[in-house]
Order: sequence, then structure tokens, then C-alpha cells
Amino acid sequence: MPQLDPERFLADGFELTAQLAVFLGISTEELADRLPLGTEDLAALHPGAFDPEQAGAFYEETVGTGHLLELAAWHLGSADYIADTLRLQARFARGQVLDFGGGIGSHALAAAALPEVEAVWFVDLNPHNRAFVQQRAERLGLADRLRCFRDLADPQLPERFDTIVCLDVLEHLADPAGQLETFAARMAPQAIALLNWYFFKGFHGEYPFHFDEPALVERFFRTLQGRFLEQFHPYLITTRAYRLQA
Repeated sequence: MPQLDPERFLADGFELTAQLAVFLGISTEELADRLPLGTEDLAALHPGAFDPEQAGAFYEETVGTGHLLELAAWHLGSADYIADTLRLQARFARGQVLDFGGGIGSHALAAAALPEVEAVWFVDLNPHNRAFVQQRAERLGLADRLRCFRDLADPQLPERFDTIVCLDVLEHLADPAGQLETFAARMAPQAIALLNWYFFKGFHGEYPFHFDEPALVERFFRTLQGRFLEQFHPYLITTRAYRLQA
């Protein structure tokens, strides 16, 4: 089993730069030039390509490999924060783990390397994300512990999960409250869900892909508070841990 702990992530992002350059078929020098522009390039697709009514199609079809660059830039530029979320995951992850909207796979790969975890089920709409994460898993020797899927409707996925990881995803959904209900229905009795959210388009519109309508946000928090009970953890980060209400 590879050692994919927070310290390793801080050192090289689990070989992120080298793996992404190979996947995109470019040099590491070209990748280094493109990474700082990843967020701007993705935002440039808005508003012409982004229709809130078609958010799923946007992430599945429109963004292409640009999402990989944006996510890689975020993970490398926010390494300390990501490392703490990995510490939190290591504290709770066990059994069958769902990584919902897992992006470039940092958390899925780290979970797959944990001895308490039996299998990781990576779900992401973007086919480039899935292909990249599958390639990363193979390169790190984790292909037998991590499988990639488009959505939760795939019959190959377990009916119940022991751990759910959903980070930096809920604010991109048109019905985040509904997603919470879906999670609740797929959680084993003692399961833990690790969640965060940022329902804000930014002070200067820098997050055009986030939903922030007051009614949507209120429904989300009412569902969260009605269905889940927060579990304490010691890390000063936005990610929270929840179990189902008794």
C-alpha cells in the first residue's frame, strides 16, 4: 500500500503534477505555465456556456480537461487546507467509502490507502476527471481498491456506504438539500458524512458557478439540521462531520 498521508500530499500532491502532465500529454514546464490560469480559464466559460438549469451538462460536457487544471491549481495552492481535510478523512473513513464529485481524486486516493477502508467508490460527472483518477489509482497501485463511476444510479455501487466524502461540491448543485436526502438514504446506520459548502458567488463574482439563492440555502440548512447530527473534530477547517439523526 502506498503511503498517501497529509505529509506526502504537502510534498508532491500524491505526484499530482507529474501525473497530470502525462495525462494531458504536455511537459511539466507547460503545465506549470497553465496551472496559474486554470481558475481564470474556467471562469471565462461563464456566462456564455453556463446555464444554471444545465449545470450537470456543463460539468460533464463543457468544461472538458479545464476542470482538471482548475482543481489541480486549487489543491496545490491550498495544500495546507487540503492536508487538514485528509487528516479529518483519516479520522473517520472506514469500510465502503463514497467520494461524491471527487474531482482530481486526492481524497479518494488517500482513502483507498487507509487500512480501515475496504473500497472507494469515486463518482464524478466529468469523464476526464474519472479517467485521470483511474490512471492515478493504477499508477499508485490502488486500482483494485478504487473504482470510478458517473453517478450514484450505477447498479454496481453499494446500497449503503460507511463513509461519504463530498467536498467543494454542494454549492455547485441546483438542489443541495435533495443531495443531502440522497446521502441520508445511502448511509449505513453508523456512517459518517464529511461535507463542506460555500453558497456564495464571491464579492466580485469570482465564483460564478456557485448557487447562492436564499431559498435554496435555507432549504439546505433545514435539511441538514433535520437529518444529521454534527460530530466534533479538532481541525479548524470548513469541512464538518455528520452522522444520521437517531
